[in-house]
Amino acid sequence: MLWGGMADEFDLEMMRRAMDLAQAAAAAGEAPIGAVVVDPTSREIVAEAYNEPIRLSDPSGHAEILAMRSAAAKLGNYRLPGLTLYVTLEPCAMCAGAISHARIGRVVYGAADEKGGAVANGPRFFEQPTCHSRPVVESGLLADESSAMLKAFFRARR
Repeated sequence: MLWGGMADEFDLEMMRRAMDLAQAAAAAGEAPIGAVVVDPTSREIVAEAYNEPIRLSDPSGHAEILAMRSAAAKLGNYRLPGLTLYVTLEPCAMCAGAISHARIGRVVYGAADEKGGAVANGPRFFEQPTCHSRPVVESGLLADESSAMLKAFFRARR
């Protein structure tokens, strides 16, 4: 579902936190992508992370994966049902698979990723009949800001 109309203030706050994390990733020389896992009932941030595949020498070191790992460890459960994942960029196939396996209840992302995204683009992971669990997906929240940050980061490296 494409973001439309007025955004809930809490959703904006959480996406702004993800954007702050994306800035931290950029400052560390990583692709500027941030993720926040939230319990929507208590409105508590359960975990947060930013992209770190370079520092960790880990191709799975995406913000979403790292945030979900941290949330699972904190909660003592590899399943994260009912939680919301805010992320600045459309998740890739790897992250979409992990989101499905974790049983995340809702995903809110900023910028679309026509090249590497797997939610609204590419394989459209959550629409596949083999998908274990399908979160509610909302896209486009702070998309322009997220897209501009990504473009500036990669332009500076060319």
